[in-house]
Amino acid sequence: MADALSFLEEDLTCLMCCDIFTDPVTLKCSHSLCEKCLQRFWTTQDVPQCPVCRKECSHDEPTKSLAFRALCESFKKRKPTAVSGDVCPEHKEALKLFCFEDKQPICVVCYTSKKHENHKCSPVDEAAGNLKEDLKTQMDRLHETLADLKKAQENCVKQAELIKIHTGITETQIKKKFEKLHQFLTEEEKKQIGSLRKETEIKDEKLKARLEELSKQISDLSERMAAFWQDMEAENISFLQNYSDTLKRLKCTSVPNRTPVLQQYQQYPIQTVIFTTWARMQNLVEQPPVTLDPDTASNKLQVSEDYTSVEYVEVKLHVSDNPKRLQEGVLASQGFSSGVHCWDVEVGDSNNWTLGVMGETVNRKKLCKMDPKNSFWCFRNVDGIYKKGTKPISDFDSNERPNVIRLQLDFDKGELRFIEPFRKSSLCTYTGGFPERVFPYFNTGDPDSPLSLFPANKQNV
Repeated sequence: MADALSFLEEDLTCLMCCDIFTDPVTLKCSHSLCEKCLQRFWTTQDVPQCPVCRKECSHDEPTKSLAFRALCESFKKRKPTAVSGDVCPEHKEALKLFCFEDKQPICVVCYTSKKHENHKCSPVDEAAGNLKEDLKTQMDRLHETLADLKKAQENCVKQAELIKIHTGITETQIKKKFEKLHQFLTEEEKKQIGSLRKETEIKDEKLKARLEELSKQISDLSERMAAFWQDMEAENISFLQNYSDTLKRLKCTSVPNRTPVLQQYQQYPIQTVIFTTWARMQNLVEQPPVTLDPDTASNKLQVSEDYTSVEYVEVKLHVSDNPKRLQEGVLASQGFSSGVHCWDVEVGDSNNWTLGVMGETVNRKKLCKMDPKNSFWCFRNVDGIYKKGTKPISDFDSNERPNVIRLQLDFDKGELRFIEPFRKSSLCTYTGGFPERVFPYFNTGDPDSPLSLFPANKQNV
């Protein structure tokens, strides 16, 4: 029923006022209009025309239809009684305006009432169009927010996968390191027990020889004493006759020294052995003074599984975006705010590398100016030219090209030195102190020559 009324309303609507016909008239071209709408339109024309098809016509042409008029009046009376959201519930008029103050559609009567006095209003179609544009703009923002959230979710998933991978790698490394330590301790245990047993065997051999000697002496002495008792038990005449010989034999008998007091057992020096083993195990663990933090590496640097070397890659890596990651380069996991620290870096034949230390609060998402004023102290090789920051070093001997560079940081003294360890020559020095905690910095642009870290005290200097 509602659809039928809707179609009927379209047929009974004036194309000029967009309302149900009032006193409808029909032109010869068959177009119908409100009589007042048509007369008002003709006042603006020199020659009467149909407002719809623009066909010329005369002032006596419009024809009234009483039946058509009655139909329109009947429809107007029926329409307000129908339940519709397009009608003002208070005044039973069509909702043709929208009040921006109350954010609701209103009729013309509502607009003229005191309730909506001085309220900003617009026609329904115009207001709907503007509000839809506003909502579309907000929806676009929500789409952007949704895209950012999805990207953050993807980064979290990737980071979880990276954590899983790094955990697996670290677990394997831990097992290998402890297997090495277990093997070392097993071998040390066997060696120390073997040494103990060998020492015990030597002592046993000495005691065995001593026991045999004592047994022989006891046997000889016992036999002689038996002979003496036999002489003493003889008849007095016989005893006295042989007394001189017995006395001579008694004086010639060597009486062995009494068994010396048993020496106190000297316990095996277990604590000394443990301490010595521990010291040797320290030398076995070749842990560099600094290791690389892969979470700080730029997307053109690949850090090794043991975090002791870094190489340049031509194709950018897919890495998670985090506040620690640098625009260029990679930092060590260890930061220093006191003491003296030393580490060696093998640069090989590379002609594109940068070494130094960087302040903790440096903005890592921008390229940092290579200057101590920006908390960045570095020594570089750019296409064979050695530079202290951005300034070339004029007195540098290019023939003495270093393959290994030692960085010696004395934080308390406020000094950073770059040294060629084999010749013990100073390449570059910074003084003036460090206002904050610093992290060792590394960067390379040569895919054929990675940078490798190792303890400075392992070099033959």
